Order: sequence, then C-alpha cells, then structure tokens
Amino acid sequence: QVHLVESGGGLVQAGGSLRLSCAASGSIFSIDAMGWSRQAPGKQREFVARIESSGSTNYADSVKGRFTISRDNAKNTVYLQMNSLKPEDTAAYYCNVLARTAVATPLYSYWGQGTQVTVSS
Repeated sequence: QVHLVESGGGLVQAGGSLRLSCAASGSIFSIDAMGWSRQAPGKQREFVARIESSGSTNYADSVKGRFTISRDNAKNTVYLQMNSLKPEDTAAYYCNVLARTAVATPLYSYWGQGTQVTVSS
C-alpha cells in the first residue's frame, strides 16, 4: 500500500504564494507520474498539474505561468509552487501518484486526503 501525506495549504491573500508538498511512503517499488488536482465546493475535481518520471510537466490552462510542479525522487515527494494566487484558486488540493508496489506489477493510482487552500480577495 502507498500512503500520501499532503502539507502546505492555508489561507493567503490574493497575489500571494503557497507551496504544497506531498510525500509518498509505504510499499513503493517505483513511482511513475505524480500530480495535483483540486476540487472547489460544489464543483467537480479538476486537473491542475502533472510531472512524469522523465521530468516533463503538464499544466491546466488556468494555472500556466503561475504554478510550478516539481519532484524529488529521492524523497518520493512532489511539490506545487503556487504564485500569484487568485480567489478562484480556492479549493481542496489533492496529490495523486501512479506507483508500483513490486517489480512487474501494474501501476496503481493513489490519492492523498487533500489540503485546503483558501485565497482571500
């Protein structure tokens, strides 16, 4: 089993910055892609950013140029640096990883419990 722990959420004024972290632990053989999604009240969960094992990245149009995703493979940790935050960025942010727990086993998707980000105007 793979366990994800997110941290770094909080309350910030518009224009401010936050850095989210997500550390994976447990029976990890390898991690493929890592990413972040978010869900605002009354809305569906939406993709925010993703980083492949190669280091290539992909972002939602709404956060391009403001958010940066990165990873530390030695620590099995993914980060999301969020700058120029807007009230519409307010949501619960969820970490997601694709990982194998043993050699030659399928990739499974694991999710964290979420960390709240609130941006005041």
